[in-house]
Amino acid sequence: MREGRLYSKRPNSAKVDCMVCERGCVIGPGMTGICGNYVNLNGRLYSVGYGRLSAFESRPIEIKPLYHYWPNSTALTFSTWGCNFYCPWCQNHYLSFTRPRLEDPVIGPDHLVELAVASGDEGLSASFNEPTVNYEYLLDVAQVARASGLYLSIVTNGYQSLSALTELVEAGFDGWCVDIKGCPGIKKALVNIDHSKVFRNARKILDLGGHVEMVYLVVTNTNDYEECFKWIINTHLSELGPETPLHINRYYPAHKWGERQTPLEELLDMYDKSLREGIEYVYVGNLGDPDLETTRCPKCGKTLIQRQSYRVKFFNLSSEGGHYRCPRCGNKIPIRGRYVA
Repeated sequence: MREGRLYSKRPNSAKVDCMVCERGCVIGPGMTGICGNYVNLNGRLYSVGYGRLSAFESRPIEIKPLYHYWPNSTALTFSTWGCNFYCPWCQNHYLSFTRPRLEDPVIGPDHLVELAVASGDEGLSASFNEPTVNYEYLLDVAQVARASGLYLSIVTNGYQSLSALTELVEAGFDGWCVDIKGCPGIKKALVNIDHSKVFRNARKILDLGGHVEMVYLVVTNTNDYEECFKWIINTHLSELGPETPLHINRYYPAHKWGERQTPLEELLDMYDKSLREGIEYVYVGNLGDPDLETTRCPKCGKTLIQRQSYRVKFFNLSSEGGHYRCPRCGNKIPIRGRYVA
């Protein structure tokens, strides 16, 4: 175990305050927080799940989905155990709803980076469960990965504290895929989550120089009603701006959620409205339709990047001074990292 980096002791109390995420768990002696990864031992907070990985494999960056970050590269994707959310439709519930065990083996940061290099990956991606419940491990991985020239990306629910978020970006995690779970007023699930903080954090990442792509999983009869969708679009534009990509993804029944899969016409309607409202890069995922995963120049409409089965099949951008531009009109296209041919 590693002692936590973000916690405070309560005066005249054996309890501690975990400050890794916005849950702000108050943890009593011998107890753990909501995510199950932090335990109070004699008034000190320890990370139980440090380096206890639940999965790791080389995967395309587009599967995250990250479409404007190191196109066509692969990342050694790794996960630990636990989560600070309990989404009843979670497809990775066997990882997210399982707590780490001390008897599980530890894969140290050096070993993880060695695996990425051996696999020929361009980077690392923390994913599957909520990665930041192993905050200390991520920071240690970042130090080793940067020394080896690997990029660092993360797939997250975006509910970190500002302190944790800032340190992660400054440590080298510059590619962020941030999930939108809901909106104010949602009634069926995640009702105790302040969904505006997800956008606050995404804005903070951008301010710190990171790259952000937002993912809206449209859950039938849950977060797909008109007021919720309008709030998401308006907040995206006001907080993140039109150049930040938005992925509108189809939901399929999973775990404890039996609502039918998102109707295709609903996804297409949201896609059209998002573009009309001014978001420049909108994609529809979990459908397998290459046309809805294609990047087009928002200024002249030229096809720039075509994708199929999570790989880039066509890449037509000019590179100038470290920036990518549309070869027809010269419009700057927001792409972080290099295209891997």
